[in-house]
Amino acid sequence: MNALTRRIRRRWLLRNALTGVLAGALLLPLTACSSDDGQERISGADRPTTSARTATPAPGPAARTKTLSKAEYLHPKGVYFGVATFHAPAWATTAAVTAASGRHPRMLEYYQGWDEDFSAADADLSYKQGALPMVTWEPWGKSRAADQPAYSLKNIATGTFDSYVIRFARQIKATGQPVVLRFAHEMNGDWYPWSEKNSGNAPGDYVRAWRHIHDLFQAVGATEVIWVWSPNALRGARGVALKPLYPGDGYVDWIGVDGYGFGEKTATEVLQPTVDEITAFSHKPILLSETGSSPGSQQPGWTADLFRWMKRTPDVIGFVWFQHSVDEGGQYDYRFDVNPQTKAAFRQGLDSLELAPWPVTPKAPQ
Repeated sequence: MNALTRRIRRRWLLRNALTGVLAGALLLPLTACSSDDGQERISGADRPTTSARTATPAPGPAARTKTLSKAEYLHPKGVYFGVATFHAPAWATTAAVTAASGRHPRMLEYYQGWDEDFSAADADLSYKQGALPMVTWEPWGKSRAADQPAYSLKNIATGTFDSYVIRFARQIKATGQPVVLRFAHEMNGDWYPWSEKNSGNAPGDYVRAWRHIHDLFQAVGATEVIWVWSPNALRGARGVALKPLYPGDGYVDWIGVDGYGFGEKTATEVLQPTVDEITAFSHKPILLSETGSSPGSQQPGWTADLFRWMKRTPDVIGFVWFQHSVDEGGQYDYRFDVNPQTKAAFRQGLDSLELAPWPVTPKAPQ
């Protein structure tokens, strides 16, 4: 049993031991995928179900009073502060982040596999908390194997999953609200089935699959979707050029970057090379769609530098902090509020930014 297997087994045991304690929360065994730079992900099927997310409502902002248009969300008047928590978009975890950071998140990210329909309840719950929902949509089912020919990009592009995709698109359209959709992220790595290195995929298949999915959404009129193309930072996927994987400006609204600190002293050294490569072929707004730092003496400084970097990088419209512990699927405990110095740096960094206005309620609580 290797180190990764032992970690997964430990989480499984802990998760099942806690099941009776966490009222209403359905916690499933975790499996993880790791990149060559040590990043580790959990995905939609490993997350709590919608009923677990919404089982225990907590006090929050007023119910939705208006919904902005996609165009208004695309170019925010300020920086998006987003968070991905294990139970997102549950009230309790949003409230915990708000208390720890001193600011209310404007974006809530959560994950779904292709064995799930779109959850209108989750999207509405995000909006009721005054946050834009971002769904990371992962084309696989229960298995977390990196090689899954059944979910090959060619199968996606040639229509094998059209009935599911069309249903998903219609479900989003029925909400009447913009939803951020991050399809098949970190495609430049080799740890997911949608990598062109896995599942029998070939160069060019990723772009064809993306465009096919996008065209189906357009055909059913699901035009309020905000499309996020989200590669991994170059440091974790060395030797893979990003431009050949890019579907084109006509198919993308925001460009996401997933970039974590793994011992580096600054966020700049992790993120800037990737942004430099991206801006050479596109000037779409950039969102840090997953970020965080491993624990250690460097963590507070890395976190402080993240906010300085955002302030001097005008193409970046926001960030989503991956607020997970090891037992919730992170390779490291990425939570910003565990280390007092990191928490202070995080709060000071947020205070230094002009945050995007409260999206859907008249006034944002601070």
